[in-house]
Amino acid sequence: MGVVLGIDVSTTATKAVLVDGAGRVVGIASSGYGFEAPRPLWSEQDPALWWAAAQEAIPRALAVAGLAGDDVEAVGLTGQMHGLVLLDAADEVIRAAILWNDQRTGAECDAIRAALGPAHLVELTGNDALTGFTAPKLAWVRAHEPANWARAAHVLLPKDYVRLKLTGVHAMDRADGSGTILFDLAARSWSPEVLAALAIDPAWMPPTFEGPELTGAVTPAAAAATGLQEGTPVVAGGGDQAANAVGVGAIASGRVAMSVGTSGVTFAATDRPLFEPAGRVHAFCHAVPGRWHLMSVMLSAAGSLRWFRDALAPGVAYADLAAGAGEVPAGSDGLLFLPYLSGERSPHPDPLARGAFVGLTLAHDRRYLTRAVMEGVAFGLRDGLDLMVAAGMPRPSQVLGSGGGTASPVWRQILADVLGASIATPATTEGAAYGAAVLAAVGVGWFGTVEAATDALVRATPAAEPGPDASAYVDAHARYRDLYPALAPEFHRMGPPGR
Repeated sequence: MGVVLGIDVSTTATKAVLVDGAGRVVGIASSGYGFEAPRPLWSEQDPALWWAAAQEAIPRALAVAGLAGDDVEAVGLTGQMHGLVLLDAADEVIRAAILWNDQRTGAECDAIRAALGPAHLVELTGNDALTGFTAPKLAWVRAHEPANWARAAHVLLPKDYVRLKLTGVHAMDRADGSGTILFDLAARSWSPEVLAALAIDPAWMPPTFEGPELTGAVTPAAAAATGLQEGTPVVAGGGDQAANAVGVGAIASGRVAMSVGTSGVTFAATDRPLFEPAGRVHAFCHAVPGRWHLMSVMLSAAGSLRWFRDALAPGVAYADLAAGAGEVPAGSDGLLFLPYLSGERSPHPDPLARGAFVGLTLAHDRRYLTRAVMEGVAFGLRDGLDLMVAAGMPRPSQVLGSGGGTASPVWRQILADVLGASIATPATTEGAAYGAAVLAAVGVGWFGTVEAATDALVRATPAAEPGPDASAYVDAHARYRDLYPALAPEFHRMGPPGR
């Protein structure tokens, strides 16, 4: 048995990860790039950067592992979701890709809601129309760049542009496809109703596949460019969050993964297409055949602690901040922190929301403020989890935690107490790329199902259990939930930051 390759086309780098039959990462390399903000609220990237980075990362990962291209038995793809890659009939890129974090499409989102009806849109696609998604980006190009619109022949997502360069095939996985909000969530396919309502030609949309399904094979030209062997199978893979969930084992109904990085993502696998009626959490297809998932996103999770450190404790190590927070009782003596430093998505889709400390007294020192930040992030993550449970997901007894925030024992304990669930940490830190490799292992026949693959390859270690402080957080969380409704009118009067 050789190895499988996971390729992650992220916003800042393309990563190549080689995984052997025992689940060990034997080679890893990445190649970075930037993105452009040519106007306020815009975020764009040249797709050529992704392919150039893949051509650098793949042979370097092989060299690190001491392997050759013919040792790679299959390739899986993952990457940033929601970006718009628009191609002409000759597969030439028409314009720079519009990325997931682009915010220019507010008017188009309003038009999509009006065209389909807000409630019906969520019922059909699982999601509200938000500026990050692909459908509003298409509507924007039609409204503002008619010459580019007239040339359009194919729509792809970022990782699928790399698939095209590897295989010559237009294809997309169903997890990433559902993130366009052009999908019928229950049917796991393009929605004729949404495409018709938005006047998008169905012929532009590629065939879609389940995560482990084969979509093509490495072409002679791609083999020469990457060092892979011609004919190597390439599986569908998944969007970064779905692939990450495979990589940490969140594939069965009720299994929850939580990433506490700059942003905070809570991901819950489901066995049927659940959705939150107001669209305050996302509902997408999973990369696992016949599974779906709910996902909440808070914009400033560990990023809140980074802001606090940089603004109020420059040069202090995070471990020292956490140690001080550990000396403070649960609840921070009534001090609460709202982590809406970048606006918010879940549970409050409000770009004008702001952060706040509430309840400060002379007794509060830096230790209390640090703990309040950690607790505020945990409360925000609990808000998203509660919306998922209200949508029909069983409340989890364990959460698979990853990201920099879960590296702190103090923060892990706060999370366990606030969420009312044990926190387990996966053995691998390669996330989405590792999950893409697992999907490739299934696609090439190493395992019969994704479940069998994760049972064999993915390990998680319990790291924190709910303790005696859990009860103290019930009242604190209730007071935290009351703050946004009370302060939102003032946030909106202030207007956008930096105005």
